[in-house]
Amino acid sequence: MGLLVFMRNLLLALCLFLVLGFLYYSAWKLHLLRWEDSKYDKLGFLLNLDSKLPPELASKYANFSEGACKPGYASALMTVIFPKFSKPAPMFLDDSFRRWARIRDFVPPFGIKGQDNLIKAILSATKDYRLTPALDSLSCRRCIIVGNGGVLANKSLGLKIDDYDVVVRLNSAPVKGFEKDVGGKTTLRITYPEGAIQKMEQYEKDSLFVLAGFKWQDFKWLKYIVYKEKVSWTHNIQREKEFLRKLVKARVITDLTSGI
Repeated sequence: MGLLVFMRNLLLALCLFLVLGFLYYSAWKLHLLRWEDSKYDKLGFLLNLDSKLPPELASKYANFSEGACKPGYASALMTVIFPKFSKPAPMFLDDSFRRWARIRDFVPPFGIKGQDNLIKAILSATKDYRLTPALDSLSCRRCIIVGNGGVLANKSLGLKIDDYDVVVRLNSAPVKGFEKDVGGKTTLRITYPEGAIQKMEQYEKDSLFVLAGFKWQDFKWLKYIVYKEKVSWTHNIQREKEFLRKLVKARVITDLTSGI
């Protein structure tokens, strides 16, 4: 009798296990099928970035001529690519940065966690952290990001680049002497310590220096600059050179500098 009761309980447990397994498997298959049909990845970004604006938005901008500034177009396109997109925060960190709780939850480069005191010190000594009044007054701004590759060489696109309202350049991309191809106008120069121009006289006087902080040392570096303190490098250059030499010796990379 005891054996029958034991077998019955065992069979009930096995049945329950099989039912739960079937439900779990079914849920997983349904999720997989829905995922395969989804237009977006796990983070919510559009998988096919070549997609055009929805018809209702496309018709809104249909009457704009080629090259004309389209108010709200960038935000509309970004919303199509990433439906969770929102623009509640200012373009640059300002005195209100403590209110943006989400960016304070993540360490650089995804946030500013642990950098509150450094940022407060930097902002207290910074006079301007916005676009110029003339640019702010525009209802629509045409922007261009000029890369550092050689693709612009001998293209004579300088005048077209300078025609944009906002010209963004990256790191130490040269301008002087290359105006015919890359233009002479710089609105923003976005950089990080290792990629920054090292001589102050080489910066454009009418441009904004924008730090893209990738690590906590980058904020410390900017504080040195703002307060005119002795600059301490944000990483160990000698150690990095030794690492690169090892890669060259192991033939992982090729040294094109005639000696690192």
